[in-house]
Amino acid sequence: MDRFRIAGGTRLQGTVRISGAKNSALPAMAAALLSPEPVHLKNIPRVRDIITMGRLLAHMSVRVETPDLPPTDLTIQAEKISDAEAPYELVRTMRASILTLGPLVGRLGHARVSLPGGCAIGARPVDLHLKALEQMGAEISTEHGYVAARVPAGGRLPGGQVIFEKITVTGTENILMAAVLADGETRIENAALEPEVIDLIELLVKMGARIEGGGTSSLRVQGVQKLCGATHSIIPDRIEAGTFLVAGAITGGAVEVAECLPQHLVSLIAKLRETGVNIEQPNDHTLRVCGSRKLIAADVRTEEYPGFPTDMQAQFMALATQADGASVITETIFENRFLHASEMMRMGASISIDGRKAIVRGPTRLQGSSVIASDLRASASLVLAALVAQGMSYVDRVYHIDRGYERIEEKLSRLGAHIERVS
Repeated sequence: MDRFRIAGGTRLQGTVRISGAKNSALPAMAAALLSPEPVHLKNIPRVRDIITMGRLLAHMSVRVETPDLPPTDLTIQAEKISDAEAPYELVRTMRASILTLGPLVGRLGHARVSLPGGCAIGARPVDLHLKALEQMGAEISTEHGYVAARVPAGGRLPGGQVIFEKITVTGTENILMAAVLADGETRIENAALEPEVIDLIELLVKMGARIEGGGTSSLRVQGVQKLCGATHSIIPDRIEAGTFLVAGAITGGAVEVAECLPQHLVSLIAKLRETGVNIEQPNDHTLRVCGSRKLIAADVRTEEYPGFPTDMQAQFMALATQADGASVITETIFENRFLHASEMMRMGASISIDGRKAIVRGPTRLQGSSVIASDLRASASLVLAALVAQGMSYVDRVYHIDRGYERIEEKLSRLGAHIERVS
């Protein structure tokens, strides 16, 4: 099992290019199930979850092609779908497999999908997806770890009024994909506003979907008879961009984050500036961080977009260990997302947990240690902590970080970090 060996103490300097967003690419790949024509996707990140989704689509007899040049393009054609099932063996490590449920029911009228796996950050129930599909007219059953959905009279979903009790990104995406081929109109209330949802809407509209209200919490979808193929470029990964901003700040370095979309990072940029980090925006697609100034403690509360993203909470905790004062971090999205805190404490961090609050007191001089990653973002936070720790650190279970970061060790190495992948 691979792990990272990291020698801390180096100020990062240079330019890093941000990859496409995994959380946008995965629903886009699932959306290709809605049309028998080719869907060309550009700026696809080369991460483990993308490979898993490709294997899942291939299992359904969907053609998935990656041309030699450029390597970040995918062509997906679901001319025929031989099996409307997502088996546990293929999806046990990837929560995004549930995104195949909506398009399969929308196009075929039935689907059977294994309850998803993924990171160990607490319950991430799919009941919101299922209740919404029932509101659209589907019959839902769960047994033996699988969810089965079916249109009662065969044919297509009739559409309906969907009101999410709680904001859900993948739930919004799933229902959008189910609704675009429904016989009638579907109204979605309390929809997620994340950039990844907007990116999916843009792709679906290119494919011929009729969607109104993109960028608001109220969406109106008028079902169409069929969708066509399309070409679409995936948006940059805002979480990867945020992680490298923190990497520059925590090491006191000077890092230029290129090919990102700063408008997707407004809440994070504001919070980093509150801690004393100097962030400049030289153009519409670049951010520059200079972290040489003293870091100051700041409180953070995770919220749905456009609030502070839960996927940046762990990375901010690493930064807070180097800030002067006490930072209170409140996690409102997931109930079990402080597993990285105990590993940081092994490195010398002063962190106390009280329910959904973590109090981080700094600055502390972290010591190189062997730590274990529990999930995707926790692994990134431990890498960040190791970059400023004295001595050598080993981060185990880096398969978590491979799910969502494209060759992070290579990108960090080009910025001057002493990091290597070892067995």
